[in-house]
Parts: sequence; C-alpha cells; structure tokens
Amino acid sequence: MVKKIVKVILRYFHKLDKGLLIAVCGVSALSIVLIYSLVNNDITGSSSMYRMQFLCMCIGTAAALIMSGLDYHWFVKLWFLYAPAALILTMLTFTSLGYQAAEGVDDKAWIDLGFITMQPSELLKIAFIMTFAIHLNKVKDNINHILNVILLCIHGAVPTLIVVMQGDDGTAIIFLVIFAAMLFAAGISWKYILAAAVAAPAALWVLWEKIMLPHQKLRFEVLFVEDPMNDPKYANIYYQQYWGKIALGSGQLFGKGLNSDEYVSVPEVENDFIFTYVGQCFGFIGCILLIAALTYICLKIIADSRIAKDETGKYLCIGVFAMIFTHCVLNIGMVLAIMPVIGVPLPFVSQGGSSMVSMFISIGLVMSVYSHSDKNYRVFYDGT
Repeated sequence: MVKKIVKVILRYFHKLDKGLLIAVCGVSALSIVLIYSLVNNDITGSSSMYRMQFLCMCIGTAAALIMSGLDYHWFVKLWFLYAPAALILTMLTFTSLGYQAAEGVDDKAWIDLGFITMQPSELLKIAFIMTFAIHLNKVKDNINHILNVILLCIHGAVPTLIVVMQGDDGTAIIFLVIFAAMLFAAGISWKYILAAAVAAPAALWVLWEKIMLPHQKLRFEVLFVEDPMNDPKYANIYYQQYWGKIALGSGQLFGKGLNSDEYVSVPEVENDFIFTYVGQCFGFIGCILLIAALTYICLKIIADSRIAKDETGKYLCIGVFAMIFTHCVLNIGMVLAIMPVIGVPLPFVSQGGSSMVSMFISIGLVMSVYSHSDKNYRVFYDGT
C-alpha cells in the first residue's frame, strides 16, 4: 500500500509543470514582499493586507496543485455549475451588494457578501475561457459557418457587455482579447478577420462619438498632450501616471531597497500601480527581471498549448495566455503612460485576493493540460 502511494506521488510530481509553478509562486512571493514593505514603511494599508495576500497565494497554490492532478475535461464538463454561478455573482454587482472598490473609481465591480468581499468578474473570466473552449471544440469542424460565427460572437459579447455595464472597461478589453485569441487559435477564416478589420474604424468612431463618456475620452487624449500637468483640462486625470513615472524612475538602476525614507507617493500603489514600487525598490534591473519572469510564464503557457492532447486543452491554454498577457501589457502600459488608466492589476503582483486566487486557478487549468498531455495518464492510474 505504501509503495503504491509513493508511486502515485512520484508519478504526480513527474507530470507536474514545475517550471510554471515555480515561476508563478516566485512572482507571487515578490508580491508578498512588496506589500509587506509598503505596510512596514507606513505607505499604505495594514498588516492584514499582506497577510490576506499570503493566504490567497496559499489557497491559489493548493488549488493549482490539486487541479494539475485532475483531468481538465472533468472541469469543463461542469460548466452548468460554474458558469451560472459566475454570472449570478457578477450580476449581484448591480444590486445593493455591489460597491466601488475605492472612492473616485468608475466601476462598480465588487460585491460584499458579509463574510467576504470579491470581484466576481475575475471568476467570470475563467468561466468564459472554459465555456468558450467547449463551444469552440463543439463547432471546430464547421467553425466558419456563418451561424456558428454569430453564435460564437454572442458567446463572447455576453460577459463583455456585462462588465461594460459595470463600468469596468479594462476587464471588457481583456474579455475581447481572450475571445479574439481563442477564436484565432480555433482557425477562424481570414475573411472574417479582414471583415472585422474593415469594420473596426467605423466601430471605433461610434464608440468614441456615441458611447464613451467625457472622462473616458480624456484618459486617451492625455497620452498625446505634451505637458498635461500644466494643462488644467488634463492635470487631474494625469496625476497618477505623472507620479507613477517619477516613482518608477526614482529607483534608477538598482533601486532604493525595501526600507527607505525617500519613496515617492503614488495613489493606489499597492494595486494597479505596484510596478512603480518595483522600480523604486529594485530599480531598472528589478523591473526587467520581473518582466522576464512574466514573459516566461506567458511563453510557458503557449508551449503547454502546443503539447495539449486535444483542441480543448489547447483552447484553454490560449485563453489563459491571452488573459495574463493582456493584464501585463495594459498594467505596465498604464504605468509608463503609453496606455490609459483603466484599472487592470498586474498578475500575481498587485494586491487583491480575488485576482490572486483566480490567476492561480487559471494556472491550475494549464498545469492540468500539461500533466495530461499523455493520453494514457491519470494521476491515480498507471496504465497497467
């Protein structure tokens, strides 16, 4: 009996995607260190902040380890449980349970259930990736039939429009990128891609002229203003990015370390602008190393998609890659003031339990695809 247990454990660790797990745990550990430093230096928050981040990292790691040992087909087949649950939780943001995470933010994307607060759109992303993977696999042999394309577009539009109604533009963009990446990976015809490209300018004009609010337009316009801090029209909207760039550059090459008396104050530094604190503490070198780690995670997910034993596994990996990659690009772009501030956290680094746990769950899906790339593998069955 003991030998069988040992054999199962050894087989499990042999199939485990150790490189990906080590990378995400390493980046998450950096998050704990950064948040602890922020609290310890009285820059923001209380001790509960880094303790909660550590707890969520542990929960997420445990979930990823468990999921890696289970066949991902088992997860996707339970869509009738998690998809409605994610939708219902997200719709609760439109009730009295919904609230804004901070004063002055545009989106009402959080809910308070009394015993826990959470951002349900994080779970909705994972639910969408899994249900869309099922949908794509079901129509893969006839994906370019016009009716299937319309139904796939409706599938992608539902969660996107819900988060748009919340006012969460950043999450809406992430849903769109996930949708486009998975659709492309499934082999959508170039005629549809070209048609979308031709229609894009008109759609963008309607979006800008008829849908976007004045303050949303300002966030884009400010990126092209030569000196926005001296322009009353843009000074307030640019304030966070202005101090973010100063903070990022103040660390110079090697940073100021984790305990300094010369930190530059940046609004919401523990959340969307935590990359500026990486620059202050560890300098340019630290920023490059963090970007390299996040790049490795993204590339490893792509590599895992290529060895998936079926299309469903491939689609899952592509969806997770698109989600994490878009998060990274938008967040770092905000800090560098080359993209508008739209409230997107840096994966595994920004403070936030909902984001941390959901990111680890998505990594658990990828690890499951990696572990079960061998068609005969089951964690509790050796194939004999």
